[in-house]
Formats: sequence, structure tokens, C-alpha cells
Amino acid sequence: MNTPERFSNLPDYAFPRLRKLLHGTEPGGEVVDMTIGEPRHGMPGFVAPVVAQTVDEFAKYPPNEGTPELKAAISGWISRRYGVSLDPETRVMALNGTREGLFNACLALCPERAANGDTPTVLIPNPFYQVYAVAAVAAGAEPVFVPATAETGFLPDFASLPEDVLARAEIAYLCSPSNPQGAVADALYWRELIGMAEGYGFRIFADECYSEVYRNAPPPGVLQVAAEMGADPEKIVSFHSLSKRSNLPGLRSGFVASGPANMAEIKRLRAYAGAPMPLPLQRVAELAWCDEAHVEESRALYARKYAIADEIFAAWPEYTPPQGGFFLWLKVDDSEQATLKLWRETGVKVLPGAYLGREVAGVNPGAGYIRVAMVTKDTDELQDGLTRLRDCLAG
Repeated sequence: MNTPERFSNLPDYAFPRLRKLLHGTEPGGEVVDMTIGEPRHGMPGFVAPVVAQTVDEFAKYPPNEGTPELKAAISGWISRRYGVSLDPETRVMALNGTREGLFNACLALCPERAANGDTPTVLIPNPFYQVYAVAAVAAGAEPVFVPATAETGFLPDFASLPEDVLARAEIAYLCSPSNPQGAVADALYWRELIGMAEGYGFRIFADECYSEVYRNAPPPGVLQVAAEMGADPEKIVSFHSLSKRSNLPGLRSGFVASGPANMAEIKRLRAYAGAPMPLPLQRVAELAWCDEAHVEESRALYARKYAIADEIFAAWPEYTPPQGGFFLWLKVDDSEQATLKLWRETGVKVLPGAYLGREVAGVNPGAGYIRVAMVTKDTDELQDGLTRLRDCLAG
């Protein structure tokens, strides 16, 4: 199968589809953009000084896997956050954000054939972050979309899949806290999924980029639970980012952590196809992983946003307060119609949930929802936008 054929069945990415939906329609009020998950809280104060102090390092080729100092900072953060000690040289690698890692790790680790000789499957929550499906298709695997609905606690029930699908599984993607629903996988969920991974022989790709944006207790991480179980570290691949944690989406900085054998394969592909972060940006990332004060300040602002949303949508049908992340996943009759109505009548811009899901057996689990990003720096703007949204769609 050549590349055009392989990708021909993929729908357009969510944001080009949104632009087409709204094209030609004027906003019905002052625009409040709640579409993209781009944090707008203040950046850490050390960013500009560090870049200024290290600007001469733009003249150097950066280390492909991350500087020793950055890898040590990442390993130290993992130890403080999850109580897990990982060798920074063999167990972690810096990334240009998690999207790069989520895609390239699938190419590096998904075999051309499953153990039984059939086409491998890649298990994907539905709805989902769209890079998961593109990575599966690029690797020549069959993407299998697993509904993550209110009935399953907005997390995929992988155990409900047919035996033959699980027998061919090579990778299972899971985002916790989840995008778009804000559901958190607890320790029991992780233990059961890790048990399945060891039993069926697949790897868990844990997208944990929202791990530091939460309501109450810190979400348990896959590295933490796997270590407590004594699980095979090669079954676990964890991805983290500074985009959400540190309000640095433009830094394009994250990391991947796994077992030494997995990391060797990921690094080998990175040597040929990866683009390392410029050195001044690696210096910023090093400090960001070592500092928690700016993270706590940002999380306190999100706590106020949760409270605002809970109050405004207290009477909203089937309102489920997010336990983590910064999205609201609001029930509507039709996601496209609701999005268009909001834009036309209020100027509030949201994302149709249907654009984040895939239709399986005639059902798209995102079609009856809209995703609302609570990323504004100003809580007054947030309150105004959410109030307009509620009054428009509840009327």
C-alpha cells in the first residue's frame, strides 16, 4: 500500500474541518475562542533570561536525545512525582513535544506483523487525539477505535474487545487525564490495563501530557503503577510535555520514558528522522522540570476555572465535571449544529466533538458533545464565554 492510499481514508484534521464549518458565517458577538488546547496562563519568569543567556548556543547542533542536564532533570522530576528511579541515559529521551513522540514511537515499536502473523492492531480510545490514528496507519497497523463514553467512565473498556483483536494488539494508546473528557485513570484501571498488556503482549502508550492539571489529588501515572506491580518496563511507554504543565506550548518540549530496549529503538529512529530541540530551549526545559512553583500557581488558576464551570453548568443535562485537564465535554443534541449556532449567535467558538471521534458501526461517540477549552488567562473572559454558551444552547 503506497502512502497516498494508506492515508486516503483519514478525515481532515479537526481544525480545518471547523474552519470549513464556520466559513462565511459572521460571529454574533465578541469572539471568545475556546477551541484549541493552547494554555494562555503566564509563562515561567525564567524563560526569557535563560534564552538570552544561552543565545549563542543556537550556533551549535544540539544533542539528539537531550543534554545530560535535561535528561537528569526529567529523571529527577519522574522520581519526585511518581517515586520511580529511571536511568536518564537509557530510560528517557527529550522530545519536540509529545505529538512527535506519540507518532514516531509507534513507527519505531509497531512490527509489520503481529505475533500470529496477521496485521497488527493499535487500540485507540474513541474520541481521541488524532495523531494516534495517523501513527497507526503510518505503521501499517489496523486502528481499532474503542468507545470511551459516559457508560465506561469516559475511558476505553479495552477488555470488552474480541479476543482476536487483542491477540493482534501491539499498542494501546491511553490519555489520562483524557482529552477531551477530562477523565482520570485510577490505579486500578492502570493495573488492569498493565495486566492485559503483559498477558496479550502489547505495549501501553500512556499520553500523560495533562498530568499536572488536575482538580484534587495528582493522577496516578503508568510508570508509578507499573513499578509498584513489578511489571515489565518494556510494556510501558510514557509521554509527558511542558506545553500544559508549564504553559509553554511553543517551546515544543516533552519526553518519552520506557524500558531500555524500547528506548534503544526509539532513539535509533530519532537519529535518522528526529529533530532535536535547540540548545537554548533545552536549557529552559531543564529549569522547567526542576521548578514546581509555576506549576502550582497555574493549577490554582485552573481550580478557579473548574469552580466557575461547575457553577455555570450545575443544571446542564449530564454535566460531568472534568477531573483533570482543561476541557469541558458538554452534552448537546448535535455537535456541529451546536457549534455553528454558538458562533452565529454569540461569537463563542468551540470544537464539535464529532471531529475528535470516529464513526464505528454507525455511531460516533463524539457527535453529541462539544469540547470547550478553558485556557483563557482572564477568568472574567472565561465566565463571560461559558455564560454565553449556556444561555445560547440551553434556551
